[in-house]
Amino acid sequence: MDIISQLQEQVNQIAGIAFNTFGTLQRDAPPVRLSPNYPEPPATNPPEDAASFLEQPKLMSAALVKAAKQFDALVAALPLAEGGEEAQLKRIAELQSENDAVGQELQRQLEAAEKELKQVQELFSQAVDNCLNLKKPD
Repeated sequence: MDIISQLQEQVNQIAGIAFNTFGTLQRDAPPVRLSPNYPEPPATNPPEDAASFLEQPKLMSAALVKAAKQFDALVAALPLAEGGEEAQLKRIAELQSENDAVGQELQRQLEAAEKELKQVQELFSQAVDNCLNLKKPD
């Protein structure tokens, strides 16, 4: 797997861990009074396994940090750009001009194909007319 695919996979993994962490915290967090103007939140039953309940956020945050460190390691493994910003801008300009030339060639080919399609449609129309009118072709 190339480095970009690995980075994408790692970002997906980080997003999944974060999503699960936030969902778990939202589900398991005890209610909190928002302000003195609101009534006291209803009491909840403590979880059956309080020790694992207290450890869960630590484990999830550790998994998130580990995934982020793996992402950083993958970013560090990316190849450095050669020649600096000036060379990159020059290469971008070259690629853009090459892209423009290819685009013009494709446009010419498209126009030629449309012209040929029109000719084929006209010939087909003539052939159909000849068959329907039972004429012999000229």
